[in-house]
This record gives sequence, C-alpha cells and structure tokens, in this order.
Amino acid sequence: MNQLEILRFALRGLLANKMRSSLTTLGILIGVAAVIMLVAVGEGSSQSIQRNIQRLGANTLTISPQFSGGGGGGGGGMRASGGGANTGPRTQARQLSLADAKALTDRTLAPSVRSVSPVVTASSSTATYGAASHAISQFVGTYPSYFEAVNKPVAKGTYFFNDDVLAARKVVVLGQTVVEELFGTVDPIGKQVSVSGVPFTVVGVLKETGSTGMQDADDVAIAPLPAVQQSLSGFGSLNSIVVQASGADTTTAAQAEVTAILNQRHGIKNDNADYRILNQATLQETVSAATGTFTVLLGAVAAISLLVGGIGITNIMLVTVTERTREIGIRKAIGAPRSAILGQFLLEATLLSLVGGLSGVLVAFIGTRFTVAGIEPVLVPSSVALALGVSVGIGLFFGSYPANRAAKLRPIQALRHE
Repeated sequence: MNQLEILRFALRGLLANKMRSSLTTLGILIGVAAVIMLVAVGEGSSQSIQRNIQRLGANTLTISPQFSGGGGGGGGGMRASGGGANTGPRTQARQLSLADAKALTDRTLAPSVRSVSPVVTASSSTATYGAASHAISQFVGTYPSYFEAVNKPVAKGTYFFNDDVLAARKVVVLGQTVVEELFGTVDPIGKQVSVSGVPFTVVGVLKETGSTGMQDADDVAIAPLPAVQQSLSGFGSLNSIVVQASGADTTTAAQAEVTAILNQRHGIKNDNADYRILNQATLQETVSAATGTFTVLLGAVAAISLLVGGIGITNIMLVTVTERTREIGIRKAIGAPRSAILGQFLLEATLLSLVGGLSGVLVAFIGTRFTVAGIEPVLVPSSVALALGVSVGIGLFFGSYPANRAAKLRPIQALRHE
C-alpha cells in the first residue's frame, strides 16, 4: 500500500464522522489561538511600555528629592524612596537647587553629561483663552534643553531659547490637549493665554504624544524656568533635574558622575542620600525582562489548552479504532501490513491537529486586529510557528497510542468484533 492510498483511507475515515472530527479540531483550534493571542497581547503590552519609556529618552537621568533617613543611595539605577533598612545615621535632607543643576554642567567633573535641565512644576494652573478655560495637568518651568532630553519635539511654531530664559520672558509651548481645550481649531501661535492670571504668549505646540497609563502626556505646558518661578511657583527648590547623557552607552557613567557631584554638594557620606536617580536605560532593561517573563507565562498558561486538545484526540481516536475494528481485521486479513494501519491512524490524528492548528492561526490573526483591554496585540511570528508545530506534534504523540493499538490487532480477533 503506497502513501497516497494511506492518505485516502485516512481522509475517508475522518469524513465518515464529520461532527466528531470537528469537535476534535475545535480543541486544538482553541489551544493554538489562545497561545498566539496571549503571546500577542503580552508582546503588545511590552512594546507599549517600551514606547512610553522611550518618550522620556533612553539616555536620560531624572533626579528628584528623597527625604528619608534610610535606603536607596544616590548611585542606584532604579530606587524606591525610603527602601531598605536604615543602617546609617539620618541624613540632613537638602532640597535640589539651581546651584546643584549648574554644578552638574561642569565638563571636568561630568564629561558624560550632555545637558542639564532644572525643572519646577506649578500646581493648580488654570489657563484661559477668551471664554475657554482648562486646568493644565502639568505646567513645567525649565530650560530649552529639556525638550530634547525628554523627547518632546515641537510640531508647530518653535520652542523657547536661552535668551528667553535669561530675560524671563513669559512664553509657553503647549501640548495638544491644552491647545484643543483652549483654541479648538484656531491657530494658537502668537496668541496670549492667561495662566492663573499671568499672561503667556504661545510660541509653539508640542507633537502629540498620547496617554501614558492614567496620565495624558499631552496635557502639559512648558515655559522658561524664571518666568514660572516669578509668576507661579516662587523661587524655591527644584522639583527635579533632568540630565541627558552624551549617549545611550554613557548613561551609567553619567549617573556615577552625577552621584559623585551631588554627594559632595549635599555632604552624603553613606547610603542615605536625600535624592534619587531614575535611570531610563536601566528601567527599560528591567521592564523588558519583566514583560518577557510575563509573555512566556501567558504562553505557558495557554499551552494547557493544547494539552487538553491532545487528550481529546486520544479519546476520539480510541473510539474510532473501536468502531472500525472489523474494518481493520478485514484489511489485515487481505494483506495490509502493520505499518499501513499504523500510518493511517497516525495520519488521521495528525490531520485533525493540523486542521485545528491552521484554523487556530486564522482565528488568532483575526483576533490580533482588535484592541484587547486597551492593548493592541502584536503578532509574533515565532509563536505562530511554535503553536502550529506543537499542534502537529500533539497529533503525532497523542495519536500514537490509538494507532499502535489498531496496528497490533490480530485479524481473527478483529473480525470477530461486534
């Protein structure tokens, strides 16, 4: 008996009971589709988080005050405020100052630092234009270098310059959300907005960023630091200092240099620093590892569905062998070799899993066209190949026992079967 005849017998056997075959392939379909879809959701979630981090700049360090007696020194890549045991004497906390920011620009002490942007934020900033009013989520006072450091390019108009900072000019660059709320379809460039009663002239509009989690990243306004201090926040301490390293490969070196300078200025002689440094590159690596593990876990959970589908194939094929015992006896009696019987039932099981796998790939492909829980799934080609390969392997593995059972039947016993 040649391979073509074995295939013909296998197809005839499957088509003899279409309902049973359909139910068997459904289990494999669900398993394959679940694996591909969950991996796609995990990959989509990972890429979304990566994009949000990259918006802040991969070679950026963000320094913020930390007022805790223990844990988290200034040299860590990613520290939580107040974490760890307090093993040293309590540090006299100092606020971040403009002098601290200026010290970080010393090329001799910090050769890996490209730019330093001191940042103050004004709370409860309500902007008005004509009859329109909007409470700005984040009103930032900083230097021009801030735009490049945190990856906020201007889509219309321009950003402000160092001359505007020196002259404390009341100019502002608005995010898309603020523009839409205040101006609608009106061109905002050159218009004056009143922020808590203080007039600011709009010189630019930021490129749309999109929301990052619960926060709208486009609900922002950025103005020269002295203008914000004079009008809104006062000349107190800084909320943060944004440091841009000279390159992605010098971020760690820049962090070490910043840590040494601030430790010297703040009199830090132990691990109880009064500031913390958030390293975007370290954060990105950590998130990548975490989301990768999460994606693998999702795929492993979904793979259980494939296992269930394989058990279904075993049960269905055992029933099929029992029903076709007399047919097997007749074929063996007229000379069909054991390999032909084994091959036929293995091929039936493999075809069931292959059809189910291909159907699962199709369903998963359609499913990735939709947003799931706010996440756009990203189809991972390797997951498709793996899920399809595993489904075929499951057909061979779980179909081998019923196939062997059929092949081992003795002709005389099979012919006597009722």
